[in-house]
Amino acid sequence: MAPAEILSGKIVSGQVRDRLKQQVVEMTEKFPGFRPGLAILQVGNRDDSNLYINMKLKAAAEIGISANHIKLPNTATEADVLKCIASLNADPAVHGFIVQLPLDSNKPINTEKITNAVAPEKDVDGLSSINAGKLSRGDLGDCFIPCTPKGCMELIRQTGVQVAGKRAVVIGRSKIVGAPMHDLLLWNNATVTTCHSKTSTLAEEVGKADILVVAAGRAEMVKGEWIKPGAIVIDCGINHVPDSTKPSGKRVVGDVAYSSAKEKASFITPVPGGVGPMTVAMLMQSTVESAQRFLEKFQPGKWTIQYNQLTLQMPVPSDIEISKSYMPKPIEQVAKEVGLFPDEVELYGQTKAKVQLSALKRLQNQPDGKYVVVTGITPTPLGEGKSTTTVGLVQALGAHLHQNVFACVRQPSQGPTFGIKGGAAGGGYCQVVPMEEFNLHLTGDIHAITAANNLVAAAIDARIFHELTQSDQALYNRLVPSINGVRKFSDIQIRRLQKLGINKTDPMALTKEEINAFVRLDIDPGTITWQRVLDTNDRFLRKITIGQSVTEKGFSRTAQFDITVSSEIMAVLALADGLDDMKKRFGRMVVASSKKGQPVTADDLGVTGALAVLMKDAVKPNLMQTLEGTPVFVHAGPFANIAHGNSSVLADKIALKLVGKDGFVVTEAGFGADIGMEKFFNIKCRYSGLRPHVVVLVATVRALKMHGGGPAVTAGVPLPKEYTEENLQLVAKGCSNLNKQIQNARMFGVPVVVAVNAFKTDTKAELALVVQHAKEAGAFDAVECTHWAEGGKGALALARAVQRASQAPSNFRFLYNVELPVVDKIRLIAQQVYGAKDIELLPEAQEKVAVYTKQGFGNLPICMAKTHLSLSHDPEQKGAPTGFVLPIRDIRASVGAGFLYPLVGTMSTMPGLPTRPCFYDIDLDSVSGEVNGLF
Repeated sequence: MAPAEILSGKIVSGQVRDRLKQQVVEMTEKFPGFRPGLAILQVGNRDDSNLYINMKLKAAAEIGISANHIKLPNTATEADVLKCIASLNADPAVHGFIVQLPLDSNKPINTEKITNAVAPEKDVDGLSSINAGKLSRGDLGDCFIPCTPKGCMELIRQTGVQVAGKRAVVIGRSKIVGAPMHDLLLWNNATVTTCHSKTSTLAEEVGKADILVVAAGRAEMVKGEWIKPGAIVIDCGINHVPDSTKPSGKRVVGDVAYSSAKEKASFITPVPGGVGPMTVAMLMQSTVESAQRFLEKFQPGKWTIQYNQLTLQMPVPSDIEISKSYMPKPIEQVAKEVGLFPDEVELYGQTKAKVQLSALKRLQNQPDGKYVVVTGITPTPLGEGKSTTTVGLVQALGAHLHQNVFACVRQPSQGPTFGIKGGAAGGGYCQVVPMEEFNLHLTGDIHAITAANNLVAAAIDARIFHELTQSDQALYNRLVPSINGVRKFSDIQIRRLQKLGINKTDPMALTKEEINAFVRLDIDPGTITWQRVLDTNDRFLRKITIGQSVTEKGFSRTAQFDITVSSEIMAVLALADGLDDMKKRFGRMVVASSKKGQPVTADDLGVTGALAVLMKDAVKPNLMQTLEGTPVFVHAGPFANIAHGNSSVLADKIALKLVGKDGFVVTEAGFGADIGMEKFFNIKCRYSGLRPHVVVLVATVRALKMHGGGPAVTAGVPLPKEYTEENLQLVAKGCSNLNKQIQNARMFGVPVVVAVNAFKTDTKAELALVVQHAKEAGAFDAVECTHWAEGGKGALALARAVQRASQAPSNFRFLYNVELPVVDKIRLIAQQVYGAKDIELLPEAQEKVAVYTKQGFGNLPICMAKTHLSLSHDPEQKGAPTGFVLPIRDIRASVGAGFLYPLVGTMSTMPGLPTRPCFYDIDLDSVSGEVNGLF
């Protein structure tokens, strides 16, 4: 018979590499920024290991695989190796991971323990017991196969001979080649016999083989005359035998006597150049396969999510009773369901977690989902249920319509939680849970803001004190001290020098004049706008005197405490698009003016870096969930009057990437559309670059009745009959406010869906009248909602309306150009959004316009600080008043956050406690540890 056809591993492996290279190109085109990742862990410095590793690194580079060689010294202990393996297991950029054997350590290391520590889904060498077990059971599609047997099978396929039904013999039983080769042939439907060095009838068994795979490790053990004519022979052996004709004095041979065997076989692999090149190619193939599995599993926007079934009760129990009656999913599970990687999630117990900003970087090339903002008519003491509607809408979209959807909401202040308002987790069967975690400390972000804010306040007064009590030289010696004979400026001091136009880095080189400019901030105490904060309602801190201790040497001044959520640091957190941006915004925060009228910033105080350190965890969004198991980001909670009243840009951006292009992100703007929504558009969207698709405007029949002239309501007193009985006239009159807020939303070019949040006292005629008015006013749609009592099911009509509206054209536009003069921007908001005839700037406001324009802040957006209880400045004017002149009492600057905020009337920034605060009902069960009485 004709000599055997040569199965060249070099040729086949080249074909495999070309195919893999194309697959990687297609993968990176489909998922920009993604590359398959291979990690090779080596212990010690064996020459043969170095050679093999270099071959693998070269092949990976050729194909486009990102390969990382981790080399531990030969002094590494088993614990060191296991620690390194754990790190690589958790690294989402590593898809294939091998431990180079043997382990060259002078410490005892259990090799099997090491190989089994590699995560099975990354074990591209196929050496772990889990992968071996799956192979032995025939789970070929759910395991990795050791590279040499895998390469052998690829060479057998190249022959075109069907494996099924053939008799195969494997010589060798090692875990790396022989045993897995047996299983692989068996599950490809061959009849397999395994032989080894102790097999007494070896020649006889070989003679029966249609397919022969030899991995015995003995030079030319299998003789040509043993081989069945026409057999396929795969020789895995690499042996060195003496050969005086070779410069090295030896040559490489296989386990098969090649010269005689090729005369009997139909196909045969040479040594070298046969199986060897295939092993590296198969390692690369397994790595690419692992990357493909990873993408399939973690494909952005492809969620497999478990929703919770609600068991509705009538009458509806209290919020905390409902919250306690449902067991939230482990937050780790929620994170996995929405496509977050383990290393992107920091667990804070079982029900909340922080999400690393690295998730946004990983997803930066993914398309955004649909962006929905929930707002409302002008608020009344009766409540409109914006938070409840936000949660109900996401539960409907997610748990009922099976859309990818995220809610992004503000973190509530603890002040109102213990005061009069209560929490902000939603209500009824539409809540963020656990609601006690949501409404109390959460992950400590507000406490971090309190600490950071008060550090700035302390720095201001300390600097004034030290400048008043020390000479220039004494200040300089303390600000730039000599340490071990060396004086050095800190980085933030270098920035101050550059700001002053002093381009020197040697502290000894400054002139007396330069030292004076450097050490003297010369703060004018009368211009300090930075206040201390506390996250507790405390009316007696609204005006205080500080510096009364004798140690302050008589340098006292009048000051105040604000509630923490009114701090500019909170606004910065909400508007920053990353850690670096947050740090820069901190540095720009203006805390006062100098006596020469120059702005004094946090950077001038030298505190910027310390603020970033205090806020480094707070910048990460908090992950929670709704009652029905849909994901929620809870992050930032700026006041909606003196600040912009919206949750963080970062949470929205991460959520929009996670939901994918067909998903939805629903966020909520504080107070009515004239305040929170206007600021969402003109401030938040301006800085974030995000463009909204839909506005959901929440209204209630009873709130519209109040806007129509209904009587005042008093807490703790039964509602007047106007609110509990049908009164179409009051509803129709009150719809003037609804109409105006619809116009306000449409002014920005975004479709509006009105959600009529139904109460049990509403009649069908009243609800129908509101829907009719909304549609006549230009709403895309208006629907009745019963989500408070029914959960997501009660918001299905709203969800479907939002889906349709998101497909409609959205011609989003800002109300004003920031380059307009400050007064013109204020006037546009007052006239277009509020319905004012004009504005009136009081003397203090006029002065601030001039100061801020001179200081270079005139091109910042405007954040109106106005009562939320009316479109006008008068909280008693309900409906849609017109013809009024809006008085601007003062203007202040949040330069770090990035806006000017005109004060319309008197704004309280520190709430007080009522006669009967909520804390009377709040208690802790000392046995179960459960919170009671929280709403």
